[in-house]
Amino acid sequence: MQATDYFHQFLNRYQPYKGGSWCYEDGCIYRGLQLLFQATGNGNWNDHLRRLADAQISADGTLTGYDPQEYNIDHILAGRILLPLAAETGDRRYRVAADHLAGQLATHPRIPAGNYWHKKRYPHQVWLDGLYMGLPFQIEYALAKGRTDLIDDALRQFSSALALTADAGGLYVHGYDDSRGQRWADPESGKSPAIWARAVGWLAMALVDALVILPEDGATAGLRDSARLLLRGIVARQTENGLWMQVFDKPGLVGNYEETSASAMFAYALLRAARLELVEGREAHVALSAGHRALRALLETRLRADEQGVVRLTGIVHVAGLGGFEGNYRDGSPDYYLTEPVVSDDAKGVGPLMMAHAESLLLA
Repeated sequence: MQATDYFHQFLNRYQPYKGGSWCYEDGCIYRGLQLLFQATGNGNWNDHLRRLADAQISADGTLTGYDPQEYNIDHILAGRILLPLAAETGDRRYRVAADHLAGQLATHPRIPAGNYWHKKRYPHQVWLDGLYMGLPFQIEYALAKGRTDLIDDALRQFSSALALTADAGGLYVHGYDDSRGQRWADPESGKSPAIWARAVGWLAMALVDALVILPEDGATAGLRDSARLLLRGIVARQTENGLWMQVFDKPGLVGNYEETSASAMFAYALLRAARLELVEGREAHVALSAGHRALRALLETRLRADEQGVVRLTGIVHVAGLGGFEGNYRDGSPDYYLTEPVVSDDAKGVGPLMMAHAESLLLA
């Protein structure tokens, strides 16, 4: 099945991820639709986006189910569609909604190093996921509003998060606990113990999305070097099948498997980094080759018909995190990441696949 056919079928049956409440999972689909529309000019993608998102944005800019006092960094991600929609339509409610999200960030709790807490219920913690959830929106909002202070802040947060989560092998662990109060946190470093592929995927997408829209100057030079090193590390760990392992750096771990959502994120980050010249020369060629290979592998091996004949995107880990959740304690060990359910058609996989496909169209 062609990617576009799958996406249209998926969208025709898609239901809001959390019953219509504003959330990052829907935001992954919104971002994919936004990029597909930009890549093709096909209004069908924008129609899907407006149909889904408009149901969550009231006439006065209020977002369904959104409470800024939760201080949940995840809620920011879907806001990346708002200013583009405002520019396209002239509808004030999109700008007001974006201002609401920026208002949350203005008072969002931070660790002493300056990074946003992942959530109010995960205090003092920085997760790689949160960098993608919050910082590209902050930079895009800052560019639209002329707020250079917000750009400087986002760059500092990126640099600090990389320093706090770096491991000895040049990669990044899932999370950091500034309080050292969580059982998953190393008592000396505060770091979680494992490298989870999707967390690295969120990080790679965040760095690429931020850096390709910012000038190449002294303020971004260090982060550009870090992003290029990360992309090299990602390419080096691509499997023979073109995908990446759930526990990213332990291919021999019993029960480890090639995971779909992270592989789609890496495909997107590599293709976008090459297209927009975050990597150049031979590195761009290598990134393009790895990204195209991953996208082909996903489309050829992960789109599978279920028992009812419905084609679905398979092999997506449903969720993974750190600390207490729904009565369980997630200890962040390598083995933990192999215990979470694997599902099909989850937005955290489909959205990045849309993004990667959009990049491939722009490169064609």
